[in-house]
Amino acid sequence: MIRVQEQDFDVGEEYRRFCAGRTDVGGVCMFVGLVRDFAPIDGADVSISAMTLEHYPGMTEKQLADIEAEAQSRWQLDDTLIIHRYGRMEPGDQIVMVAVASTHRDAAFEAARFLMDWLKTKAPFWKKEETKDAAQWVDARESDDTAAKRWEKK
Repeated sequence: MIRVQEQDFDVGEEYRRFCAGRTDVGGVCMFVGLVRDFAPIDGADVSISAMTLEHYPGMTEKQLADIEAEAQSRWQLDDTLIIHRYGRMEPGDQIVMVAVASTHRDAAFEAARFLMDWLKTKAPFWKKEETKDAAQWVDARESDDTAAKRWEKK
């Protein structure tokens, strides 16, 4: 399941719904991404007061569905959940939740990491960070590209 939304989400409630009635699942791996109060800008950590995420409706959901389908083709997964927010958020706010259920924990761990790595590099979201001096759009980070490359099929 994929949801792209402006409003916040309740991690506990999402987890309860995700696991409700599931006795076939051996493990659930979850990741929740938060807005930090700093960002690396020009080689230094700079204080961030807010972050705005924009997306292209329709295209974003399709790309997330493709990423989800790729994970399901690589691992034996019982279920997946991707929730990604857009709009203006402040430090400490939740941005994204990925949950993966599988009979075996290794598949859940690997698939969750894969989903986040590919989501960071392949999903059409644009990020603007606000500092005390200005707001600027953020370019893709080399570290995110490096993390995603490990999942390329050879």
